[in-house]
Amino acid sequence: MEVNFAPELESSLIDLAEKSGCEPGELVEGVMAGYVAEMVNTRTKLDSRYDDLASGKVKPIDGEEFFKSLLQKAKELSTRTPK
Repeated sequence: MEVNFAPELESSLIDLAEKSGCEPGELVEGVMAGYVAEMVNTRTKLDSRYDDLASGKVKPIDGEEFFKSLLQKAKELSTRTPK
């Protein structure tokens, strides 16, 4: 696979690779391996959450109601007298 970068990014990658003591291709491969692993993990979590919602295992919450309750709790905490 061949990947083309903007000249500024390519220059930065080459500089970083030199400072790291590795080849630019090795640096890019390592970075992409970490990125892809993180994306796979995120996708798996999102799929699981969707499956839980679709199956009825968990119920969605109303965003407006949640925000209102959060503001109410913050207000209660801010008016609480210290012990």
